[in-house]
Amino acid sequence: MGSVGPEFHDGKSPPPAAPELRPELDAGAQFVLKSRGSWIHSGYHLTTSIVAPPLLSLPFAFASLGWTAGIVSLVIGAVVTFYSYNLLSLVLEHNALLGHRHLRFRDMANDILGPKWGMYYVGPIQFLVCYGAVVGSTLLGGQCMKAIYLVSDPNGKMKLYEFVIIFGGLMLILAQIPSFHSLRHINLVSLVLCLSYSACATAASIYIGSSSKGPKKDYSLNSNNQTRIFGIFNSLAIIATTFGNGIIPEIQATLAAPVKGKMFKGLFVCYAIVTATFFSVSISGYWAFGNKANGLILTNFLDDGTPLVPKWFILMTNVFTILQLSAVAVVYLQPTNEVLERTFADPTKGEFSARNVVPRVISRSMSVVLATTVAAMLPFFGDINALIGAFGFMPLDFVLPFVFFNLTFKPSKRGPLFWLNATIATVFSVLAVTAAVAAVRQISLDARTYRLFANI
Repeated sequence: MGSVGPEFHDGKSPPPAAPELRPELDAGAQFVLKSRGSWIHSGYHLTTSIVAPPLLSLPFAFASLGWTAGIVSLVIGAVVTFYSYNLLSLVLEHNALLGHRHLRFRDMANDILGPKWGMYYVGPIQFLVCYGAVVGSTLLGGQCMKAIYLVSDPNGKMKLYEFVIIFGGLMLILAQIPSFHSLRHINLVSLVLCLSYSACATAASIYIGSSSKGPKKDYSLNSNNQTRIFGIFNSLAIIATTFGNGIIPEIQATLAAPVKGKMFKGLFVCYAIVTATFFSVSISGYWAFGNKANGLILTNFLDDGTPLVPKWFILMTNVFTILQLSAVAVVYLQPTNEVLERTFADPTKGEFSARNVVPRVISRSMSVVLATTVAAMLPFFGDINALIGAFGFMPLDFVLPFVFFNLTFKPSKRGPLFWLNATIATVFSVLAVTAAVAAVRQISLDARTYRLFANI
């Protein structure tokens, strides 16, 4: 079902309490997207979905952009996404007041663009983006576990895919948490963890950059024009995807009615953390390592296996990263869980009845097993994820919110608001296509080194 029944409230009297079971909702909305959260809970969910370990790749993005373009791109990414997510939230609030509370991204597309857009475009690309984030988090979790293992035992024989499977085992447990709202306490811990590993990464970069242990600082850009241009677009795609979310409607669906103004407060919580982490890690990492910054800044803390900071510090940073990755992965599992619940559960039965618990455990476990298998088989999944991000995150976060707002509120074409939104949507549509081309080029360059279950 595309929307919840009338939920208009005058804002003066408290809304009626929702019953535990709501037969008018499908099982996915009723069990996974239950609306019970407060604005601070939305802040936790938003932070986990945006401020994630991929931010540790921002110094690498700076290496292809340089100081000025890197900082400007980061500022633009922060401003545009905050504005974009707020516009999306306003559209959701507007429809809720009209009695059509959208709980899913595809519900919005169905009502605003038409059912074919929701079914054949928005729904599939959101699923790819979110499930791709689960696979990517599982792979990165395995890589961080392997880094801990090699620091402790440089001659260890365990392979990357074994660590990916271990991380997948943790995900099997977390995937059984019943609803998005149930993750609020985990996501509060996740918020603390992302601040912790970002502070560790910043401190380590400053320490190495200030000592004689680090590489000679070189901020020059690649002299090959073609490589430099593709590097710029690839870096812009990295920055855009790092700010990506793709599940704003699902997060807003966790809020108890009335929803007015709650997401705006949640966004402020999230972007306070974004500012503290994104800018500190990217600037300190690029300052310390220059154009030698690796795709994951943590790998720069080892020089041919020799730690440039104390071993315990590297271990602690990786543990913080692994723990938050598990929270990120389970957040991005929620759209998949919602689809599985809607398909296999019975909304007329209790959420924890045997009829619903058994298919829930089986379907979610199979989903995690598949994601873990893909992560173990394709350790170069980052290249593929860049392509998914270009086709997915950019349209969902940088294009559709502006289109939805203009179609819903119909601002005057004589005013600046309409043209500002149209310009942003157009620019990022072009950037998405260009980033997709750059991602395909990178896949073709790396194809010669692809090998299933490679130990990299």
